Amino acid sequence: MSIQLKSIFGFEGKNVFITGAGSGMGKAAGRLLAELGANVYATVRNNPLDFPAAKAIKADLGDRAQLDAVIEQLDNEFAAIFLCHAIAQYRHTDLEVSITNFLSHKYLIERLLPKISDNGSVTLISSNGGRMWQDVIPQCEEVIACRTWDEAVTWYEEHPEQIASPYVFSKQCMHVYVMSQVHRPEFINRRIRLNALAAGNTETGLSEDFYKGITPDDPSQGRALIHQIFLEPWNGRAAEPEEMGYPLVVMGSGICSYMSGQIVYFDYGMSSVQDYDAIKRCD
Repeated sequence: MSIQLKSIFGFEGKNVFITGAGSGMGKAAGRLLAELGANVYATVRNNPLDFPAAKAIKADLGDRAQLDAVIEQLDNEFAAIFLCHAIAQYRHTDLEVSITNFLSHKYLIERLLPKISDNGSVTLISSNGGRMWQDVIPQCEEVIACRTWDEAVTWYEEHPEQIASPYVFSKQCMHVYVMSQVHRPEFINRRIRLNALAAGNTETGLSEDFYKGITPDDPSQGRALIHQIFLEPWNGRAAEPEEMGYPLVVMGSGICSYMSGQIVYFDYGMSSVQDYDAIKRCD
């Protein structure tokens, strides 16, 4: 029996929304969604789209007014949303990173849920930097419990020690959000799936900013340090954006219609080895 791939993915003729589609993983995912026949509504920050889209919206998603303007332009029903936007710490404050890399995601999800169709999906790009989320569950839950944007910003401002590593804490919050919210009525009663892809080291447009964030005067030292931590232990290589963006689309598609509440690590086994070694040391 012949099976049409587009029908298995389930995006053909459907509206989907994706952020961060101008570069990196979001760009790879957006391009695949368009090829699968989806009507893609996409946000970009700097770079223009290089694939056909129903609508391209330029916005800084760390700004609430611009977030609201984006939401106002999304007046359709969506089969899936993919949130791929993020910033590195270089050139940004701890508060700006915290807002962009988690609070804006939470805000978009909560505002867009009524526009997601039953049996739809919400899929996030996270990072294997969000490991060790178990150590900060209470703090993550406090951020997640904030009822308004301003309340969350105030929490960040009152906990500078917690957001001293804003990228890591944002990804930990994302992991806790997925696992703690997946069976809440607003998701489970309408069978809206919620998952995150925890990406390993990937060469994207943000890579140089990550390196500069570690060693501003000599980015090559930052690159060497990241490679030493994430790649040298397994004689590995950095991933290409497509190696994250394509699986992201699969996770949000009909192929994974029974998968929800999952943090899926795409880091060539690095997180698995680290978890295994940690458990062995405790024996």
